[in-house]
Amino acid sequence: MLLMGIYLALTLIDGLWKAEGAHSDCLQASETCINDPRCSSKYRTFRQCMAGSSAAPLGPGAKNQCMKAMVSLLSSPLHNCKCKRGMKKEKICLGIYWSLHQSMSRGEETVDSSPYEPSKRGYDYARLASITAGSDVGVTRANRCLDAAKACNVDESCQRLRTEYVSTCIKRSSKTEACNHLKCHKVLRKFFDRVPVEFTHELLFCPCEDTACAERRRQTIVPSCSYYVKEKQNCLSLLESCKVDVVCRSRLAEFQTRCQPSTQSVSGCLRENYAACLLSYTGVIGTVITPNYIDNSSSNVAPWCTCSGNGNHREDCESFLNLFTDNTCLKNAFQAFGNGTDLNTGVSVHHSTSQTWLNKHINSTEVSHREANALSPLLPTQAADERLLWKESRPSRAASEALGQASASGSACDHHLLWSLPLAALLLPPRM
Repeated sequence: MLLMGIYLALTLIDGLWKAEGAHSDCLQASETCINDPRCSSKYRTFRQCMAGSSAAPLGPGAKNQCMKAMVSLLSSPLHNCKCKRGMKKEKICLGIYWSLHQSMSRGEETVDSSPYEPSKRGYDYARLASITAGSDVGVTRANRCLDAAKACNVDESCQRLRTEYVSTCIKRSSKTEACNHLKCHKVLRKFFDRVPVEFTHELLFCPCEDTACAERRRQTIVPSCSYYVKEKQNCLSLLESCKVDVVCRSRLAEFQTRCQPSTQSVSGCLRENYAACLLSYTGVIGTVITPNYIDNSSSNVAPWCTCSGNGNHREDCESFLNLFTDNTCLKNAFQAFGNGTDLNTGVSVHHSTSQTWLNKHINSTEVSHREANALSPLLPTQAADERLLWKESRPSRAASEALGQASASGSACDHHLLWSLPLAALLLPPRM
């Protein structure tokens, strides 16, 4: 209980830091702490406290040392540090973050926000909408997903990284394995982390009115490798796998934070930000809980898992699955993107506002040339072979990083921002 009290103090002070917008990079903060003998000593003590409290109750002397170490870290750069999605050495940074924000003791629920800094990536609804404003420049609007692919193919970064993940995900890894799921997930994350949202969002969230469009949208992430597995897993097992992977755990925390629904909000989102919700959704793609469209007749999404056969844990399982299937904030964000609504302004975007950008990226002879080579006619069936869709491509911080590596690979600690009590028990560290 003492450690829990310390955590509550941390949370209070953390709120004050957030109000001031003070964030530091966890890698830099760790390096600063390592180079400060006083901070370094307290950080080592703190980590020992966390390891000790998970193994056995702490004695009076140990509790006193833990209290002193924690109080000291409250004023250090480590306390309010964050990470950037897709940053270099992201896993190490996240490991440092979670080592400071893990559950203080088993069996006690803790709540925390996302380990990532709020995104500063530009998000221009008018620019996004302009991709499909083709009525003025001779581009058909019958299939917005196809138009999005055309725009991607004339942008060097989007075309290169899209080709990379497609060719990786459709490549057979062995005689027994259709593909390398880990490599596929890694390059998918790279695509969604590095390519501007003007391209990635239009590819993934393009509204569809017919089966061909919906099938192209569903095939965007090459689901045969990134989504489907031989046997549909239980959702709780999938969640457990996510908990022990520092990137998946962090991306899920980000998604829960940015897409948290609210019945008190007109938008359906607690944070009133559709853009942040959609961006956090793309962050989950490329993890073991990768979601995708479940059919070609709706915009419903879900991870590839089931809650059947859960018995007494069915409510817990459905609580996790409902983060995707019954999330008002996420559904409204999808719809807002499709109709061009910008939550921040509350008005519809006029497609003519970015005509110059559209001319550059779509009204080009290069569009039809690259599209003809990269994309062939899509078969509107679930078993459509991605090989018909895509063309294969040709084939002194050491100490602080060590802390992050240890946390990222060896720590079983975890706690997430939770929306419902039944799910809380799931996110406690798995017992050995």
